[in-house]
Amino acid sequence: MSTAGSKGKGKGTKGTRSKTVAQPARVKTVKEIAAIAKVSVATVSRALQRPEIVSEATRLHIHEVVKRLGYTPNALARNLRTARTRLIVALLPDIANPFFSEVIRGIEQVAHENGYSVLLGETQSSLVREQAYADMVAARQADGIITMSHRVPAIPIDGRLPVVNACEYVKDSQISSVYIDNVMAAGAAVDYLVTLGHRDIAFIAGPSSSPICVDREQGYQLALQRAKIPANPALTAVGDFSIEAGERAIELFLSQGQTFSAVFCSNDEMAIGAMRALSAHGLRVPDDVSVVGFDDIRFARYTSPSLTTVAQPKNALGREAMTMMIELLNDPEVPPRKRVLSADLVVRGSTAPRASRRG
Repeated sequence: MSTAGSKGKGKGTKGTRSKTVAQPARVKTVKEIAAIAKVSVATVSRALQRPEIVSEATRLHIHEVVKRLGYTPNALARNLRTARTRLIVALLPDIANPFFSEVIRGIEQVAHENGYSVLLGETQSSLVREQAYADMVAARQADGIITMSHRVPAIPIDGRLPVVNACEYVKDSQISSVYIDNVMAAGAAVDYLVTLGHRDIAFIAGPSSSPICVDREQGYQLALQRAKIPANPALTAVGDFSIEAGERAIELFLSQGQTFSAVFCSNDEMAIGAMRALSAHGLRVPDDVSVVGFDDIRFARYTSPSLTTVAQPKNALGREAMTMMIELLNDPEVPPRKRVLSADLVVRGSTAPRASRRG
């Protein structure tokens, strides 16, 4: 006998069908259950998947609501974000950039402490690569993404995106971010050069597509304004954060006959490249030109001379990003946060007072 016949579709009459009791509309999402039960989404998730960690009264109440409203295990499998893989994807634009190593270490430390694993994804700033990793979350192959880029990849899921932004920042108010005040930090570095008597201060910027690079340039410009130093556009060059970019910028300044007694760079690698190019042209650091970097990567203290730089709290950035991710996964309704950590100027051997003979 067909199952259709047993349901009355083959043999039933209109009279028979009219007597069938209408079934209540089934609830489709955990969020609906939570709203009706007057508890958080995370509490519903725990009650259904890990009932042993929920109080008996709360568990019984949630199960009564689930039963009354017709919530099914199949719907749970489709909709529960807390069906955990305990895997987090950490997206970084360039795995060769030593800045990210300490950030990743911080992420790994908190992940390990909380029973998570971390998958590193180098995107090379490719939208296609970013989306491929985002699709892992949509396919429930990973729980969330910590992105160290200014973009948030699209994840086709309902509800709050399991995304945290670190180092860079995004303007989306629903995305939690942790970063430093790059305007203030860059301004403090240039202010320091001004106190040393420097006025012709060159600037090697990072990519203009990056909000933090825009902020560092703004900090540079504001510091010049505070010192009443006219901005000279010819003393600004744009690089890509590489050592080679720092070398090319110095070559550009010198080929154009620009005079400068100090150089502020948007990251340490470009500062190291700038020092190499200056030395190749017979200019001594810091006797002839002072150099300041940004990030305080491990190699900054081992250059000759050691590099004065803005020290970002790299490990803390990673730890805080992973902490935010765990909070979000445990309770998707936790309010998004924008946390700003402090940065410090570390003075080393690459800076000195402007020599009186400079014109």
